Amino acid sequence: MVDTINLEVLKWHHVTNPTVEDLDFLRENFHFHPLDIEDCSSFVQRPKIDTYEDYYFLVFHFPYLDKRTNLVKIEETKIFWGQNYMITVSNTHSTAKDYFNVVKINPEEIDEDGVERSTDFVLYQLLTRMLKETFLLVERLGMEIDTINRELFDAKSDKIIEQISRIRKNLIQINTMFKPQLRLFHNFESGDVKGFAEDMEEYWGNILDFYQKMWDMVDDYGELVAGLSNTFDSLQANKTNEIMRILTIISTIVLPLTFITGLYGMNVKLPWETSGWAFLGLILLCILIVILLLFWFRRKRWI
Repeated sequence: MVDTINLEVLKWHHVTNPTVEDLDFLRENFHFHPLDIEDCSSFVQRPKIDTYEDYYFLVFHFPYLDKRTNLVKIEETKIFWGQNYMITVSNTHSTAKDYFNVVKINPEEIDEDGVERSTDFVLYQLLTRMLKETFLLVERLGMEIDTINRELFDAKSDKIIEQISRIRKNLIQINTMFKPQLRLFHNFESGDVKGFAEDMEEYWGNILDFYQKMWDMVDDYGELVAGLSNTFDSLQANKTNEIMRILTIISTIVLPLTFITGLYGMNVKLPWETSGWAFLGLILLCILIVILLLFWFRRKRWI
């Protein structure tokens, strides 16, 4: 479905889950490269900017959180950017679609004092909106890391393992998404992508700074998660060693007792077996052995 907003000197078209009819609309009304039209019907693996004489074709990837699995997934937005028009192509649940609906209700959302309305500024506002949504997601991951840091010493191990694994997977997904896209924003800030309006360098620089800030946050969070994971592994190893130490001490104490009781349980002639004090004597001998072993372990500082 193609929806349109008339913004005085420019038009903003939005296509949600493009169908064959939507792609035919783009072919018949615009002179786009056939490969760009083809990209609109498929999932492009990497962000990119294709430059033509009268328009740009952009593919951006931004993360979103799947509420069902609590895992980060990729939201892909394709943009045809011309001098007096902009066409965004995305799926049903996307930041581009949400912002398009906001502007459709109130076109003044895209305006700013002293800035002339243009496709460049509409694109800037859209990218800013996407970056803010991404920033909220990155901040949420940071809060989850703080929670793990507080619960590391008292929470259940299986819960911590699940949380660390999920956050690490999410950070890797975001990092994989951010890395190739950073070069694209450098092209805006450096002037390699000139656009169609003047005096936009500071705005593109602001986009790059915001993106670089999130990149640094994700990088820092990755190091924190790695440190928390190593700390948790050390704690679990210490707990395992402590359990094995206690079990070894118990086994060492029980071994001679088992030997003595097993020996006197044999159906053979043994010293003092007919004595009335034999049972009491064996009990006292076992107690003495336990006390001597505990004293020895204590002296060796094993307990």
